Amino acid sequence: MSNISWPWPSSSKKDPTDPHAVDDNAAIALWRKFHELPPSMLALAAFSLGSVTAVSSVMVYRRYGRRIRNVNHLTPDVLTGKRWLKGVVTSVGDADNFKFFHTPALGGYTWPFKFRSVPSIGKDLKDETLHIRMAGVDAPEASHFGKPAQPYSAESLAWLRDRILGKTVYVLPLRKDQYLRVVARVHQAPRILPGFLFLGKDLSAEMLKAGWATVYEQAGAEYGKLGKEGYLLLEAQAKAARRGMWARGTAGESPAEYKRRHAAASSLEEAEAARPTASRLSRKKKRGWFSRLFSR
Repeated sequence: MSNISWPWPSSSKKDPTDPHAVDDNAAIALWRKFHELPPSMLALAAFSLGSVTAVSSVMVYRRYGRRIRNVNHLTPDVLTGKRWLKGVVTSVGDADNFKFFHTPALGGYTWPFKFRSVPSIGKDLKDETLHIRMAGVDAPEASHFGKPAQPYSAESLAWLRDRILGKTVYVLPLRKDQYLRVVARVHQAPRILPGFLFLGKDLSAEMLKAGWATVYEQAGAEYGKLGKEGYLLLEAQAKAARRGMWARGTAGESPAEYKRRHAAASSLEEAEAARPTASRLSRKKKRGWFSRLFSR
């Protein structure tokens, strides 16, 4: 018969000069002391170990496994500006906001734990996405509620759709606005490096560089690492290079001015009557460089 070795062989069968004999004897002594403990203490130890394991599992799940379905599932700990969420852009309705389907790391949406997929049908996405408002930028307004679209709104929207629709992005929720959108910093997924270690490009900054947005300067504005001054510099560089909506100069009505004009008017007709005329814009364009430097 073959020799069967027990987990801790009897010390009488071991060579006293063998250095492992001391370790085996210590393990046997520890095992015997463990079994000599009172049952109540053993039960307490088992309960404590189980509790720690359960709490740790819940914390890991909440952080890396729980999917945030919509704005009603956002908890205060998420809206602290310290937790990045990974997900897929399912639709882009305006040039500075989009719908975001959260795909947590342990949610089954990515390898090696992939057993779920992001829905592609509208009815399956109902109440399953976050409406993200990009922080720090203001894009030309599209046509809404009978209001005419601003120039370059379609081009700005096309640029954003081409960049992110159907693609993975990372968002950093900051707050909810009055329209129940989530104001957030948005970064594209890095091309090569893992996203949980390295972020891709700042989407707001890229939009300013391309000339398809202005810097959002209203109260409560949030910006990326570049800060407000960095964003303003990117906008100024796009204007100087005549990129995007600045191709014909900078005398046009900004998105902020467009919204203020419509907010101050009591009707659409009144808002259209207050719209800057071509001659007024022309006079603005002909002002000296010093005046234009301090006008926005």
